[in-house]
Amino acid sequence: MESKYLEYKDEIVSLFWNGNGYQAIAQHLIDKYHFKVKKHTLRHRIKDIIQYVIADKEIIQHNILLQKRSQKQADLNRIKNKAFREHSRLENALVEYNKVLIDLLKAESLKTTIKQHTSKGKQAIIVQIADTHFNELVDLKNNKYDFEVASKRLQKFAHHIKEYAKFYNVNEIFIAITGDLLNSDRRLDEKLAMSTNRAKATFLGVHLLKHFILDLNSIANVSVGCVSGNESRAYELGWVDIVATDNYDFTIFEVLRLLLPDINFITSGGLELVVEVNGHNCLLIHGHQLKNMQSDKIAKVMSKYARNGIILDFMMCGHLHETKITDLFARSSSLVGANAYSENALLLSSRAAQNIYIMKDKERHDIRIDLQHTKGFNGYSINKELSSYNAKSLDKTLKKQTVFKIVI
Repeated sequence: MESKYLEYKDEIVSLFWNGNGYQAIAQHLIDKYHFKVKKHTLRHRIKDIIQYVIADKEIIQHNILLQKRSQKQADLNRIKNKAFREHSRLENALVEYNKVLIDLLKAESLKTTIKQHTSKGKQAIIVQIADTHFNELVDLKNNKYDFEVASKRLQKFAHHIKEYAKFYNVNEIFIAITGDLLNSDRRLDEKLAMSTNRAKATFLGVHLLKHFILDLNSIANVSVGCVSGNESRAYELGWVDIVATDNYDFTIFEVLRLLLPDINFITSGGLELVVEVNGHNCLLIHGHQLKNMQSDKIAKVMSKYARNGIILDFMMCGHLHETKITDLFARSSSLVGANAYSENALLLSSRAAQNIYIMKDKERHDIRIDLQHTKGFNGYSINKELSSYNAKSLDKTLKKQTVFKIVI
């Protein structure tokens, strides 16, 4: 192909794509550039140039298609490898967590004596345990929190519960655990790196709650119910029970069941639990499902249960670290009190507090117990070796439902 015509390639191709035939293009070039060539000869040269350009374009398109196919396969392999990598990290983390937890349990005595009390009548106290966040470290000007503070606050809580039990002549207590006993890690590599810490935190949570339960058992028969929260998930937050039980709340609850076999433990194994206490149908729910927890949200939950034949008399939850008590609904504050998340992300100024509910026949009295200050309380004993580890960071502000009913 003669090079003197190739230099006009772009113009020739442009004329061709604009609908000009070979003959018209040849005439245009002769008139414009005064080529000393027969039109017939130039026409054949133009045809060769256009076929060359089209063939070159097809090669480029084919190469692009091959590159796209190659990139697609690379992306598929990357996704597959990422899924395998994350699954392997999660499995390794949970295996390590369970190994350490088993080692700690082996050192714990399983022999605990439970007192049995003769019932004094149709009165009971519901003791709500909400948002303990045992492995969280808080160091604010207006609030400090670690395992030792948690221990003192639980002991103070038990003290006041026993006073109310004596005043109301009650010796039946139902402990309602509404989730977020422990904080979770956010990244899979953290789960593996911190598996020993998580196991120790889990065990310390068990240790404190065990002392709390036994403290209350000194004056009353105790039953315990539990639902899972959103912060204590071992993996991702889920909305079905099989996923909801994959969390530290459920682990702590099951270990307590193992350590205290003579205590009645009740669980739906998931996000919601209905118990009947002295004729009152009470729903335990963590609260993250209720969004802003306005009356319309509460009404929707009650309507859902009514469609299943259960009329709820009362709902209790936690989650927002701020006490709110209404006629049919009560939200507990947290054991931890104000933290970086509640103050900076939720814009809530809260105090450490927990709720109790005096359940009489056709009556319910709701009481908030302030636990912010613990002067005069030494707390339950804590193994210093277990508690001396890197507690959960404060930096959190960066950013099927089960119907189960049991009568106690």
